[in-house]
Amino acid sequence: MEHYTHTTYAILGILTTECKSGYAIKQLIDRSLNHFWKISYGQIYPTLKIIVKDGLAEVHISSQKGKPDRNEYFLTSKGIETLKNWLEGPIDQIPIERNEILLKLFFGRYQSKESTVFLLEDYKQKLDARYQTYESIEQAISKYQDNGEDSLYWLFTLDYGKRVTKAAIDWCTFTLEKISDQEE
Repeated sequence: MEHYTHTTYAILGILTTECKSGYAIKQLIDRSLNHFWKISYGQIYPTLKIIVKDGLAEVHISSQKGKPDRNEYFLTSKGIETLKNWLEGPIDQIPIERNEILLKLFFGRYQSKESTVFLLEDYKQKLDARYQTYESIEQAISKYQDNGEDSLYWLFTLDYGKRVTKAAIDWCTFTLEKISDQEE
């Protein structure tokens, strides 16, 4: 069996939704996957080309009145089977986080305490904003149950993001308190 990149599997998964064009795929990525999986616009079309070449999807041309024709992609049975096999396999490795705030804090003794506090407060503020975004997404998914069975799984991934973000907010609060205690 051919081994594809995670981007290929992500796009195969997206093709199980109502998103069938490159543009629609990019919109879905920006609205949802981008919170936990980055795919650049420049990766979408080359990946779609591979998917079609390997018989995992077929491309149909869709005519739109007053607009250029658009390519729409539909999974084949081989594409569905390939996605299913990947989904049911074990993960390759536990994700390794690259976190700039942790890197800066690791070497924190070489910066002023004021700078450290500023960095942590700024990070916490950004996490709060992210958490609010997740809350809005959750409301939107819950409001529109048109997504059927998918929405349950979307909410699972969203819950993970919310929990991780909440833990990071709590960590910021704890760390800021410890730094404050040091100054006394």
